[in-house]
Amino acid sequence: MPRMRQAANFLAAALCIALLAPLRAHASISLLVEEPFGAFGAFNPTGHAAVYLDNICADSPTRLRLCHTGELGVVVSRYHRVDGYDWVAIPLIPYLYAVEHVEDVPQTATVALEKQLRDRYRRAHLLNLAPSKEDGSAPGGEWIQLIGSSYDRQIYGFQLETTRDQDEGIIARLNDSHNHGQFNLFYRNCADFARSILRSTYPGSIPRNSMSDFWLTTPKHLARLVSKFGEKNPELKFHTFQIPQVPGSIPRSRRVDGIGESLVRSKKYIVPLAFFSPTTALSLMAAYVGTGRFKMPKTAPVMAQLQLPSETVGIVIAEDRIQLPVTPPPFVEAKMCSIMVPLLEAEGGGN
Repeated sequence: MPRMRQAANFLAAALCIALLAPLRAHASISLLVEEPFGAFGAFNPTGHAAVYLDNICADSPTRLRLCHTGELGVVVSRYHRVDGYDWVAIPLIPYLYAVEHVEDVPQTATVALEKQLRDRYRRAHLLNLAPSKEDGSAPGGEWIQLIGSSYDRQIYGFQLETTRDQDEGIIARLNDSHNHGQFNLFYRNCADFARSILRSTYPGSIPRNSMSDFWLTTPKHLARLVSKFGEKNPELKFHTFQIPQVPGSIPRSRRVDGIGESLVRSKKYIVPLAFFSPTTALSLMAAYVGTGRFKMPKTAPVMAQLQLPSETVGIVIAEDRIQLPVTPPPFVEAKMCSIMVPLLEAEGGGN
């Protein structure tokens, strides 16, 4: 009986290790370019840039590791004023939809549903980053940009293949970095952060900026450079995808533009500029035509990880009431496995 028990414990521990071990030899890194929305989006048309890593996951919002079997990866991004951190990592499905599983993504969304889903996920996973107010309500701040992004924006992805060594290099650099927020719109913005990850993964691949955006790094210009790099390196299996904005009553996002592009395409800017300084206007248009033109992949396929099931989703809206799916406790599998390994060690020590 003791030997059988020891063998059973050994097999259970081996099974846990097999289930939790990263198995993929190849993975990918994707630049996510997110359309602008809301009042700030009307003022600043450049949108947002983030990085999706499909073989890297998060032990916490500020600690990365290789993914286990069945995990979909993580989105890492830089936002302003998120508990003093420079970057935060959120699992893919919560980042896009503020729910745990793709089966729970609502078919349509309202502002009220978006707020409820975000606050629900915050209470379950992000209280350290966004603690509740004294009255128990959700706080204000940029934390809302970290979850449920697809309710507010259309998103485009630009994907390159990575190796395990490259993924481990990304994990080491970010985990060892001084993760203290120093956001600056001009030279330490979200696109600068995405560019730094891409450039460290593929050294020398992504130049900093171009004349068309006044030497600033913008999400659309970065997408153009990643596309050119991918096309020149077919072994990286470059491809594009899109993540549609969830249908519903939430206002639609706007097209993403570079800085020079927004000036050239807007009559309220280019016409007065051409009247007062024709030379400047012509130079701006030449820079846009030469280095700034780029079309977002609006006909690209929907992201493969988001293929929704045909059955009813876990969120139901009926009679002005929102019924949410049950959220499983985090890391259930890891806890189950951790019980078995000490038992094995104790059995071995007793013999």
